[in-house]
Amino acid sequence: MQLIAKNNRNFNNFAVFAHFHLLNNKRSAMDSSNNSSMEVDEERADSSGANGDNAEASEPIHWRCQPIESVHRGLQPYELEHLAAVHPTPLHRVLYRHPIREAMDEPPLPFRATARWDSEHVRLPCALESKYPVEAEDGSTNIDSRWGMIERALLRPITTSKQLQEAILSYNSTYKAHWSFRALHQLLNEEVDESEAKVFFEDLLPRIIRLALRLPELVQAPIPLLKQNQTVLLTLSQQQISCLLANAFLCTYPRRNTLKRKSEYSNFPDINFNRLYQSTGAAVYEKLKCLLHYFRRVCPTERDASNVPNGVVTFVRRSAKPESNPQWDLSAAQLAGIPVHVNAAGTIEDQGVGLLQMDFANKFIGGGVLGHGCVQEEIRFVICPELMVSKLFTECLLPSEALWILGAERYSNYTGYASSFTWGGNHEDLTPRDSSRRRQTAIVAIDALSFQQASMQSQYREDLILRELNKASIGFKHWLTTPPPGVATGNWGCGAFGGDAHLKALIQLMVCAHHNRPLAYFTFGNLQLRDDLHTLWLMFREQRTTVQQLWALLRSYKLQPKQTLYQFVLQEIKQQSQAAATTVKCVAAAQQEQKQEQEEKAAVVAMLAATLESVDSSNSSSNQSATVAATAEAIVAAAAAAAAEVVAAEAVAAAIDATVATKSRKAAGPSTSRQLTLLEMLDQHYVEGQANGGQAKRQHLSTSASCSSIKTRKDCEDDAPGTSKGSKTPQE
Repeated sequence: MQLIAKNNRNFNNFAVFAHFHLLNNKRSAMDSSNNSSMEVDEERADSSGANGDNAEASEPIHWRCQPIESVHRGLQPYELEHLAAVHPTPLHRVLYRHPIREAMDEPPLPFRATARWDSEHVRLPCALESKYPVEAEDGSTNIDSRWGMIERALLRPITTSKQLQEAILSYNSTYKAHWSFRALHQLLNEEVDESEAKVFFEDLLPRIIRLALRLPELVQAPIPLLKQNQTVLLTLSQQQISCLLANAFLCTYPRRNTLKRKSEYSNFPDINFNRLYQSTGAAVYEKLKCLLHYFRRVCPTERDASNVPNGVVTFVRRSAKPESNPQWDLSAAQLAGIPVHVNAAGTIEDQGVGLLQMDFANKFIGGGVLGHGCVQEEIRFVICPELMVSKLFTECLLPSEALWILGAERYSNYTGYASSFTWGGNHEDLTPRDSSRRRQTAIVAIDALSFQQASMQSQYREDLILRELNKASIGFKHWLTTPPPGVATGNWGCGAFGGDAHLKALIQLMVCAHHNRPLAYFTFGNLQLRDDLHTLWLMFREQRTTVQQLWALLRSYKLQPKQTLYQFVLQEIKQQSQAAATTVKCVAAAQQEQKQEQEEKAAVVAMLAATLESVDSSNSSSNQSATVAATAEAIVAAAAAAAAEVVAAEAVAAAIDATVATKSRKAAGPSTSRQLTLLEMLDQHYVEGQANGGQAKRQHLSTSASCSSIKTRKDCEDDAPGTSKGSKTPQE
């Protein structure tokens, strides 16, 4: 059995790898196997021409910067791990028996623990404490078991959407006057044909009900709430998730329907499907089709349970403390130091296989998936419905928190977006599983700030940019010691949230560079954004721009009508580049000037030494030669000091009142004298030395035999015996 499972895994790996390459753009000549390749085709067109003998039109090339293989670090798509293997701990609750001892084609058995009915755990409808008021025929009110009411209502024959609504309202009687399942009625009575509606009521709905009523059997341990300010993990089997979602479909969860602000679950997303049944719009019907298809895939029949999913899914709530946030003004990571792939085609879920895939989340996880919403997050949740169970136990995200989900399976294809969204049929997920039976699909949900039209300019405030940086950081941070997989993302917080796509792209690039994560950025058809990001990336690579440098630019930017953020960043980096080049030139010129001054000084010292030696050539010795050289250097230094004093004196004189200076010059008459240069002083000294014939007084030399070091003339005279002050030495 183990050998068969191993062969199946190998086959799945091969099939997925082949499927992955078919999804990507065909590139005839690409050295993508070398991870160190940094080749960039700056002039790459959106469509490529004929290649060699194949003159037929090829697929257009939509990507810029580096190929997607670089984002995978030259490895196979699923070679790098996102999370460690499942291991139960006080912070990691596992709701099935671990380790799994069942065969690969069987779901894990549930873990059994004492039930809880408190504020730290999900209040399940099958709990003994779950009660509901029931009005008797005589008008009195009795408290009955909610689960008993649910069983009685759902086990009755249900053949129409109206009967289904009545059954659901029987254990939600408080909302009889408020709930109207118009979308469900429209779907089953008008959107699908009569035969499909018949199949739903005769086959699929009974299967959903049977699965939902197995809740006490399949979930035998309390489900912890993933609450704020905690880093906790929860792993469930796919079978358990399907049972929990079947109960959501039938609206059985207690205390989750009220909209009161101070209710127990006011800080949690909704989980019962009643709001979806009441919504309107074409996309709502298509979302319902996705969900019904999911139940068709996972709900067993009375005779066959082979379609029951046998994997597991892990949910991780990550919370960061303020002191653990990166210091962006100190980050020396280079923005172009990581592989970057920018693509105007493709989607995160299709082309981002094996990468950490972004969910542009609402702080209430799932956003409007159970309403009329149908954008990036909602679409991902209906094509991967196992994500929706996170709404049951995940409290609203704080600015310093993120939710990771590893192992969710995809069940549906789709086309379109928002109002054009359409269910596209079945999807067979070939993603391989890890050692813990999780599909190797990692999704991170982080919520961006929302900027309405009146407040769109505020998104450039330093504190709000910092919030987005830290939010992305907690989502992108890798928690293993192995190299982190890349991130597949796009226009996070743009669209309805009003975010600047260039700003959000730069923020995510900064975070990826800081955490050493390769980046695959999908612009969703925005060719201009793709090319702008490519231009910036080339500039970052050329100038070796760091995270801290870009952070300084973002902090200094103020929205202007004539200059976008993209134009500002590009201009500032160019100016910094020019300033750096000017600085280099100035430093080089200063070094050259200093070198010339040193050479001139050396020449002057040599000339002066030669002059002094020629004057006293008859009295040379090794000590005297050293003395001559030292004296020459001293003379040069003294001359330089004298020149500095002259410059200072001239500066003081220039500051005198102009009128007084003019009168002084008139009284003194024209001046013919000028300051001698250093070379002229040396020439004059040489001429005087020759004229004196070596008999002039040389106060810079010591002639006393008793002087063993350089001394002044006065010191030598005091040391010489038989001489008096003012007498001449024998040499003189």
